[in-house]
Amino acid sequence: MTLIFVTGNKNKLQEVKDILNSGSQPVEIHSQSLDIPEVQGSTQEVAIAKCKAAAEILGGPCITEDTALCFECMNGLPGPYIKYFLTALGHEGLNNMLVGFPNKNAWALCTFAYSAGPGSEPILFEGRNDGQIVPARGPGHFGWDAVFQPNGHDLTYAEMPKELKNGLSHRSRALEKLRVHLQTLSQPMA
Repeated sequence: MTLIFVTGNKNKLQEVKDILNSGSQPVEIHSQSLDIPEVQGSTQEVAIAKCKAAAEILGGPCITEDTALCFECMNGLPGPYIKYFLTALGHEGLNNMLVGFPNKNAWALCTFAYSAGPGSEPILFEGRNDGQIVPARGPGHFGWDAVFQPNGHDLTYAEMPKELKNGLSHRSRALEKLRVHLQTLSQPMA
């Protein structure tokens, strides 16, 4: 199966390819960067709107992805707006947002949306990983990976070998659900 992943983020694209190309039924991913306005709302509302717009522009099936980093002490904020917070504040600023809060718990949430094409209601696939916000450790080239340490691990996402992160991340959990769905689409009818 071949699928278009709408993204301009080369790191995210490579991670998705690595995860979906593994296993007994690999999914071939091609990417296309589109300029789609992001609506404001919940992670799910943002994902649905983005995927609908992408399917209309492409005229066919596609997937889109939205990632949120949610701070427990802030009732889930910054959530889907993490990209803007990270750009404005950097890793240190994300940590500074939690100064004064004893609770540094957070969860990483990934939402993939799949559309069969124009006019088709997107289907959502979510993966979540609970963890802590910590001072930045590891390479800082992939979003907020350097400040997120998943529960049960002594390493941030940024410090982890690619295979370890890809096996346990919020993104891999969402992609596994997407893979199962795509396999049902490719099954012959009885």
